[in-house]
Amino acid sequence: MSAPVPDYPTRAFTRTQPQSFGQRALQHRSFLLGALLSTLLIAAALLSFAWTPGSAYEIDMNAALQASGSLHWLGTDAFGRDIASQILVGARASIAVGLIAVGIGLALGVALGLIAAARRGWVEEIIMRLADFTFAFPALLSAIMLTAVFGAGMVNAIIAIGIFNIPTFARITRASANAIWARDYVLAARACGKSHTAITLQHVLPNIFSVLVVQATIQFALAILAEAALSYLGLGTQPPQPSWGRMLSDAQTLMFQTPLLAVWPGVAIALSVLGLNLLGDGLRDLLDPRLTCER
Repeated sequence: MSAPVPDYPTRAFTRTQPQSFGQRALQHRSFLLGALLSTLLIAAALLSFAWTPGSAYEIDMNAALQASGSLHWLGTDAFGRDIASQILVGARASIAVGLIAVGIGLALGVALGLIAAARRGWVEEIIMRLADFTFAFPALLSAIMLTAVFGAGMVNAIIAIGIFNIPTFARITRASANAIWARDYVLAARACGKSHTAITLQHVLPNIFSVLVVQATIQFALAILAEAALSYLGLGTQPPQPSWGRMLSDAQTLMFQTPLLAVWPGVAIALSVLGLNLLGDGLRDLLDPRLTCER
């Protein structure tokens, strides 16, 4: 007679379904905080087109250096202009410079990076050496050279920051694309006779899109910092258009008299850059395919 089979308790195993992007985003604190701060930046710029608590352009010497109050929420500057209104309107310049400069870097940098990864050889070598050469001229130095030739202004600042973004995107695109070109499904596509252009558009670019989105948010934050620095030096946005960097420059001579003049634009810059960096970090986690399933 055979031995009795022990009755072990059975355990039910259930397969956990991967969470959607929205579900994971709601659980990611850094992403939520970054999205909130970035939304506030965009909302401030859009609000300034329809309404501001005062005038960001009109000079009123009788109202110069007033403290915060019901009429001027954050006070006034040395020319009697409303600080809160300048903060709102200054968000336009930051967003405009960031969007256009990052757009220039994305359009040209991604194209050059994809070409370098697809063609390899001497084409890749030339593109990468040009990128190294461009890195020798940071945005600030490029803006100084452009200003010496064409004069100071927002357009020159955008061009300088955009040129500096090109090699950054080119390097990241090339490195990410090289990893995709080594995948088996790309090798199979090449064996089937697909052209380099078709493989790049159908397989490579979609698979590196998330990397480019994350890098774009980081470069956006750096563009805001660069625009503020250029405006602080008088090379960026010119009067009478408000700019956070120029507000800091104007406030430096009044630091001991009215220190809050430098606090408000500094806080605006810090929160904007912090929000975009947190947004980029959150997107990097959420778009990582290794983290799409519950652990």
